[in-house]
This record gives sequence, structure tokens and C-alpha cells, in this order.
Amino acid sequence: MKIGVIDTGCANLASVRFALERAGLDHGAAAQPSQLGDCDRLILPGVGSAAPAMARLTDRGWAELLRGDDRPLLGICLGMQLLFDRSEEGGVEGLGLIAGDIVRLPRAEGLVWPHMGWNELEDLDPDEVLLDGIEPGSHAYFVHGYFAPPGPASRAICQYGQPVSALVRQGHVAGCQFHPERSGPAGARILMNFAGAIS
Repeated sequence: MKIGVIDTGCANLASVRFALERAGLDHGAAAQPSQLGDCDRLILPGVGSAAPAMARLTDRGWAELLRGDDRPLLGICLGMQLLFDRSEEGGVEGLGLIAGDIVRLPRAEGLVWPHMGWNELEDLDPDEVLLDGIEPGSHAYFVHGYFAPPGPASRAICQYGQPVSALVRQGHVAGCQFHPERSGPAGARILMNFAGAIS
């Protein structure tokens, strides 16, 4: 089993790859869709803004590939947001792999915007394979100013002035709004679950 980490030029690949190495998971980075031939699972990391990130996915052929690919896919942070239909950030159309819109996180009194730091995972779906071994109240590390409101694909939430989808899944496509590669034991367990659980 090999995980392909998609290099869009707008992601911190190093931290994701270090986390996969620590977990003992075979992986490789791919700058072009043609380099994913021997990969069984895919990770789409992302940092920055939705519009330029989506433009890179489209220009480099990733958008077309991901829309037609049935391998398990995990989006991380901005990579998760791009899985949805559209984003308010730049008014951009997403990959359309998970139904719903990404919206701006409102500024809540007493809370810093963007949401940055550790937060608890709540309302865990007991049947979600990616959450196997994760207890309610486990902490994960977030950095984001836009979010997916809870919906049918939500498998865990966190609270930041209002409920925020922390982990989503629709079929073979999943996403973490938090950074599992920076989330200690809980994040490592989710990466291990992704490597073995979804088919």
C-alpha cells in the first residue's frame, strides 16, 4: 500500500511526509498526475487561499484526475475545503466531490480570527472508520479562516464560536479541517486509519 501526496505547489509537503514516515507508511510526492500510477491512496494537503490553489489544481490536471478517480482521498486543511462544491473565499468552484459550500468563519466575541491552535473533537460518528481509536475530547491542531458548516458528510466537529466540521467523509473522499500531521497521537492514528480502513 502506497500513499501519494499531491504536490500542488501550495502545500507544506514536508510536515505531511514526516508524519507518514513516523507512522511507517510508504508514500511519495507527486508533482504531476502521471506520477500517481503506483499509489493506492491519495492525500491533498493545502495552505493559503482557495482561488489560487484551485487554479493550480486545474492548470496541472489534478482537478480532472481527482474528479474521475476512485482511490481513497484525504484532503487536509485547504485541501479539505477544495473537496466541496464551492468556497466563499474568492468565490471559487471546488472539486465537487463532497456536497456543500465553504463559508467564512464569523468573528466571534473573545475569539481570534482566523481559528488557530488546538481544539477538541466532538460529536464523533461512532461508525466512522477514520475515527477508530479516537476519543471524544481528543485535541487536534487547526489553522483556518473558512469552514464547512456541519452537514451530512460531517463525522466530527469542533466548536469555535459555532460548530465547525472537523472531519468529513463522503464515500471514498474524506477531509480533515485540522492538520493531522501536527495533531500528535490523535492525528497519527487518523493517518494510520486512512492508510488501512477506507476501500
